[in-house]
Amino acid sequence: PDAVVDPWLLALWDKILALYPLTPGLEIISPDVRLPPKYTLHYLAEDSPHPDGGLLQPTAPRAVPCELHPFAAQVVSNQRVTAESHFQDVRLIEFDVTGSGITFSAGDVVMIQPQNCPEDVQQFCQLLRLDPDRRFVLKPTEPSTSLPALLPQPCTIRHLVTHYLDISCVPRRSFFELLSYFSTNELEREKLQEFSSAQGQEELYSYCNRPRRTTLETLWDFPHTTCAIPPEYLLDLIPRIRPRAFSIASSMLAHPDRIQILMAVVWYKTRLSKPRRGLCSTWLASLNPEQGDVRVPLWVKKGGMKFPADPDTPVIMIGPGTGVAPFRAAIQERVAQGRRAPKNSPQGPGGLLELGLGLLPVGCYQGWWAQCCVSLQEEKVYVQHRIRENRRLVWELLSSGSAHVYLAGKAKQMPAAVAEALQSVLQLEGGLSPSEAEEHLAALERSQRFQSETWS
Repeated sequence: PDAVVDPWLLALWDKILALYPLTPGLEIISPDVRLPPKYTLHYLAEDSPHPDGGLLQPTAPRAVPCELHPFAAQVVSNQRVTAESHFQDVRLIEFDVTGSGITFSAGDVVMIQPQNCPEDVQQFCQLLRLDPDRRFVLKPTEPSTSLPALLPQPCTIRHLVTHYLDISCVPRRSFFELLSYFSTNELEREKLQEFSSAQGQEELYSYCNRPRRTTLETLWDFPHTTCAIPPEYLLDLIPRIRPRAFSIASSMLAHPDRIQILMAVVWYKTRLSKPRRGLCSTWLASLNPEQGDVRVPLWVKKGGMKFPADPDTPVIMIGPGTGVAPFRAAIQERVAQGRRAPKNSPQGPGGLLELGLGLLPVGCYQGWWAQCCVSLQEEKVYVQHRIRENRRLVWELLSSGSAHVYLAGKAKQMPAAVAEALQSVLQLEGGLSPSEAEEHLAALERSQRFQSETWS
C-alpha cells in the first residue's frame, strides 16, 4: 500500500496547497531536513539525588489501577500445565492483587505491562554506546507536548530501555526514514533510504516483516548508523512497549484477591537462525516466584464477553487452546455458587457444554473443572469436530431458545470453521436451509446469544 499511497499523498498536498496557500513567510519543509526530537534529554550529574522508585515498586494505589497507574502484583505461582513433551508451553500464572481494589467478573481481561529481558537491554546499550546507569530528565521541545506518563523523572537509561522502548518489535518504515538521517556510512544510508522509499517497500517487507526481524536485530545490521543515534531521538525512533491483554482464567468467588491467566508461550521459527519469541509471554514464563518477591504491573478492563446472570441458562463454550481461559473463570464461578450437574450428565455444572480442544471428554467436568486443572491432548481433534459429534445436544440447546454460545481462541481459520460447523448442525438437526442457518446464527449474534472473543 505504501507504494500506492506515496504518489497519492503528493497529489493530495498539491491540491490542498492550491486551495489553501501557505501564509507569507512559511515554506514547505524539505524531506531532506531532519525534524527536531519530541524531547530533549538532559543527563544529570552522577552525585545528584536518585529517583524514588519505578514502575515495579509495590505501593498502595490511591485509586483503581489503570494503564497510567498499574498495580504491582506479586507472582504467586508460575506452573507449566502442558507435558514437557508437548509442543506448546502453556502456563497457569497466579497473581496476588490483595489491597489493589481490583474487582472483575468472568469474561474480563487483565492488562499486563511487559518488559525487555536484561540481555537485550545490555546489547542495546552496548550498540548505542549508552551507560545504562546514567540518569537523565526529559524536557519537551514544544511547550504543548506532555511528558511520557509512564516514565519516572529523573530516569535511568536502563529503566527507559527495560520498561519503555519496544526494542523487540518489528520496525516500521518511519524507523528507517529517521535512522537514515543519522547515518555517517554511505552504504548504510543508501540502504536505509531505499527501505523508507515507496519503491523499496517489497524489499523492506522481505527484510523485516516476513522474517519478523526485531528493532534490536535491525540495529545490529546497521552498526555505523546505530552508534551515531543521538539519545534524545530514541523516543521518536522506537515506540513504547504496549500492554498485553489476557482473558482472566479465574473467579473472584473461588479465588479472592487472586488473578489467574492461562498463557501460551509464543515461540516460532522463521528463516532467521534465532527463533522468534513473544516479548510478554517469554518474560512472564521466566518469572520464578520461588526466587523472591517477583512483581508484574497490571490492571483489569471489562471484557467483551458477558455470561448469563441466571446460572440455570444453558451455555455452550467453544474454546480451543488457551481460549478456555474465560470459560474456566465462568465455570469456577458457577461451581463456587454451588451449581452442580446431575451425576453422569453429559453437561457440566448449571447446564454447561464444553467443546474445547484437547480437554477431557464431555461429561468429565465434575472433578476436572471443579479442580480447574488443564490437560491438552496430543492428537489433532478440532472444536468443529466436537460440535458435529455432539450435534444433537447442540441443537437441543440452541432450539430451546435460551442457550448461549461462546467462542474464544485464536482468529485465523478457527472462527469460520466453528461457524460452518454450527450452521451444519442447524441444517442437519434443525432442517434449516443453508441461508436460513446462516441467518439464524446472525440472529443469535445480534441478540448477544452468540459471543466471540478471538485474537491474532
